[in-house]
Amino acid sequence: MSYTLGILDQSPIFPGATASGALQQTIKLARYAEEWGYNRFWVSEHHHAETLAGSSPEVLISHLLAQTKSIRVGSGGVMLQHYSPYKVAENFHVLSNLSPGRVDLGIGKAPGGLPLSTKALQYGTVNDGKDFEERVSFLQEIIENSINGTHPLAGVQATPLPTIKPEMFLLGASTDSARLAANLGIAFVFARFINSNDAVLDDAASIYRSIFPTGSFKLSVSVIAAPAQQEANELIGDQKIVKVHLASGRTVTVQTIEQAEIFGKQAGESYEIEEQESTIIAGTPAYVTEVLTNLHERYGVDEFILHTPVLKEAERLRSFQLLSPLHLSLSEGKSVTSLK
Repeated sequence: MSYTLGILDQSPIFPGATASGALQQTIKLARYAEEWGYNRFWVSEHHHAETLAGSSPEVLISHLLAQTKSIRVGSGGVMLQHYSPYKVAENFHVLSNLSPGRVDLGIGKAPGGLPLSTKALQYGTVNDGKDFEERVSFLQEIIENSINGTHPLAGVQATPLPTIKPEMFLLGASTDSARLAANLGIAFVFARFINSNDAVLDDAASIYRSIFPTGSFKLSVSVIAAPAQQEANELIGDQKIVKVHLASGRTVTVQTIEQAEIFGKQAGESYEIEEQESTIIAGTPAYVTEVLTNLHERYGVDEFILHTPVLKEAERLRSFQLLSPLHLSLSEGKSVTSLK
């Protein structure tokens, strides 16, 4: 295998379960991810979400680092439009001092919630969310301890400075995000599970590679593996990608039509809702691996970050096991590590 694999976990709250239970499942999955040979384990940031428990990745990352020994752990990602880059750097410097060489700082541009939660996050601040590029650039300068001498905050440091800096990633689903990551010289993760338009992926990969040929290009994809193709297809169901196009020109991705309606109404402007076919890669481990290999060869993907949006706990965990480096590397006739 010429690429590595990681996991993105949104701490889903399964039907009939609790948020506490969802977080315990995240802890269990992180431990298995380490045991099964995954390269990294990321947690997401979602606000005022009844079906997702991960609203504070920094807090969750700290606990996951303490519950694991070697796997890289990080954010997929911190929604920087809401926060001071300086405070984000402080948080991740503390984490990097607690677990040197294991911390990933993934940054996202999306709000991570509906307009009401965005207003709550930015309440009392002067923030319109339009200075994202400036925030990412300043965050990088703080992490690198390289703030320009002419900057109003020249000389400031986000202590405690770690011996090994957190690795920065930009998460996005557009050509603009790919260009920004390349210009900053940081790794880029294209969220194909959010934007299923492969023409955009084509352009994003081309732009990133042309500007930053030695950079790391990663792809976050929705996958579900099962022993048989039919079962994998049944686990997918009729999932769609739902987008809200606002009159102001902004587009956001939500989980359901109902959420799209709520988002549009809370935004206070006219909007249109679009449903797209999901691009969940479903099938046997051999089939999913074949698709990933084709994507790797086509786009030069260095790593796949696997997202599995299935609301069945056992089947979701099994899918990650079936696609794990440990499982795929075992020779025929050997059994995989049993689920505990």
